[in-house]
Amino acid sequence: MKDAWERIQIILEKSLKPGIFQLWIKPLQGCFDPQRQILKLVAPNEFVASWVRERLQSFIIQAGQDVLGLTTALEIDVLKEGETGGPMGCNARSRPKESLIHLPVQSNIHIVSRFRYNFSEFVVGPCNELAFVASKNFCKKSVATDQLFLCSSTGLGKTHLVQAMGNTLADAANRKELRLAYLTAEEFTSHLIQAFKAKQVDRFKARFRDQIDVLLLEDIHFFQGKEKMQGEFLSTINSLQCQGKKVVLSSSFLPKELNDLDSNLISRLCQGFMAVIDKPDFKTRQEILRQKARSLQVSIPEEVAHMLAERIQTDVRQLESCLSNLVFKARTLKQRITLEMAMEVLKNYDLQEQNLDLEQIISSVCRVFDLPREKICSKSRKKQHVLARNLAFYLARKYTDHSLKQIGYRFNRKHTTVLKGIANVEREISSNTPLGRQIKETASRVMPA
Repeated sequence: MKDAWERIQIILEKSLKPGIFQLWIKPLQGCFDPQRQILKLVAPNEFVASWVRERLQSFIIQAGQDVLGLTTALEIDVLKEGETGGPMGCNARSRPKESLIHLPVQSNIHIVSRFRYNFSEFVVGPCNELAFVASKNFCKKSVATDQLFLCSSTGLGKTHLVQAMGNTLADAANRKELRLAYLTAEEFTSHLIQAFKAKQVDRFKARFRDQIDVLLLEDIHFFQGKEKMQGEFLSTINSLQCQGKKVVLSSSFLPKELNDLDSNLISRLCQGFMAVIDKPDFKTRQEILRQKARSLQVSIPEEVAHMLAERIQTDVRQLESCLSNLVFKARTLKQRITLEMAMEVLKNYDLQEQNLDLEQIISSVCRVFDLPREKICSKSRKKQHVLARNLAFYLARKYTDHSLKQIGYRFNRKHTTVLKGIANVEREISSNTPLGRQIKETASRVMPA
């Protein structure tokens, strides 16, 4: 099956946008190893490899299934110095001691890759010191608990710490390969549903309860209102605890805010150590920019760093992205980084760092969606009204200190409805779906009138 990768590329070329295919898929070398049932890809550098792992691996797996008639493992490596091109991926040695296993438990999938984040890259400040120390200590054998719960708004470092724990635990493992499962609650739910349909629930249970050493599960608020999934999840973490295995959970909400969860599950979520990551202060934001600049091997003027840290206050991910785009623009144009250039780049970002109140947010959302104020608080289920309402929930949570209950009261909604709306917006944005991109663009235009 020497031409398997070529055939997979043909499918990807038809299913992906031309620019995405040319930039990220075409540079890859690949071949299929039928003995190990692994599709091995080799990227020209770590940047391309990371981008493909994060955004395109599901498309590649699906195309591989269409070509090969089976769900394969996917391994993405980087071309080592001195190696040449060609379909050499099948003979490249994997490095299990440096790898983590992502087990989404769909048929026999194993996606082997190294997480990008480490503790050494995490900038510590008053906003996240407790979460950072708790995460580092959690990786030690002497730790008193086998469960850690991290909570923060989007873009503040939950995923960074979760992946850093995965890397540290893998490095510290005595045996050759740590059996580690890293996925979201939505993926867990999807694979359980597939197991029910395929009548392979016992296999699903065995995989998650007996065949892993560590479970890293993000966005557990997705389990809200899903009673069967909650029961299976509770049984899973109870089983892992009884075996002395580690569980790391993350969410944008604290357990006490998740009313649509079984009381036994809420109690179980509170059993381990909980740490909240708050919005970074100005000094921490400046240090984040300095570290990002060092990683990009660039020096930025002090007034530019000061301005960026001052203007983007609520989302570390946006702060780093803004600097990356600024550096990219300067290098592309072969110009120096200036305050004027930084201001141009900032126009593409959400700059609602000023203290907004709930009424300002409602007015701004209604203005952008061209809706009368009474519609956003009405019982209307029209798509445009729901989207506007959910965006208002999301912005109110992000830019005000109101509780979910207070936000819900203003919109004549239960706080559980607010939570679900926020979770839906966060999921669309983080998944970079067409709707997510639309929401992000709309949010950037929602400014006080």
